[in-house]
Amino acid sequence: MHEVRDLRLDVWVLVSQNSRRNNGSREGASAPSSLLTATPPPSWLATAVLYQDDEVLVLNKPSGLAVHPGPKTPESLENYLPLLSLGRRSPPQPVHRLDRDTSGCLVLGRTRGAVKRLSALFATSQVEKTYWAVVTGAPAEAEGVVTTSIRKHNDHSGWRMVADDKGLRAETHYRVLASGKGAALLELHPKTGRTHQIRIHCALLGCPVMDDPIYGSGAGALPHRLHARRIVLPAGKAGLPIDVNAPLPPETVEILQTLGLWQEGFL
Repeated sequence: MHEVRDLRLDVWVLVSQNSRRNNGSREGASAPSSLLTATPPPSWLATAVLYQDDEVLVLNKPSGLAVHPGPKTPESLENYLPLLSLGRRSPPQPVHRLDRDTSGCLVLGRTRGAVKRLSALFATSQVEKTYWAVVTGAPAEAEGVVTTSIRKHNDHSGWRMVADDKGLRAETHYRVLASGKGAALLELHPKTGRTHQIRIHCALLGCPVMDDPIYGSGAGALPHRLHARRIVLPAGKAGLPIDVNAPLPPETVEILQTLGLWQEGFL
């Protein structure tokens, strides 16, 4: 007779084990009751937790999943937050956002106090953020700084960010990691946190993020190739900064390999 296993519980166990393996978090947490009644979670959730302590979770958000629900995104990360309670009564809450198609490091607070503290760190630009983007074309210079101010513009087709000297100040530092075959891999460090900042700044450099339907030539059938590669939070409870890297999505790795831009160590 074959053993019948609850795949939902298996996923929770994998999430928990992955967290402890990477961060030495406390043992013995019990699965949240919501897990046992929820529909089977997606496979990405089993390895989503990149960092865990008593106050903070850092997830590797998959491309295509919105952080919050909306008219065009009824499914969002909020659907799965109860599965990430990991022994707590209340689910963790995101303290910043990534665009739906942007993958990588997403920070969540596990307590009300942590949510308030972490949100303040993002609001005051005390969080170090690193993004990697596969772009069409390449910048004229191998590294530089974009300081173009931007504002939100609405028209009949929807909204987008546009360059405007009277808009909000936006600053992005960049360097080229690899280039060739009409494309490049950029490392980007936004010093401000404006909506769509990296995407519009790449476009203003003449090299929009690959498959970006708003600021590039993407048709919307494929997700844009922007990844929140690394995040560094100021000293946590242990007194040391929280420094987390998110591995590149397999699809992005495949694109880089096809373009001949892949290098050992990029993972």
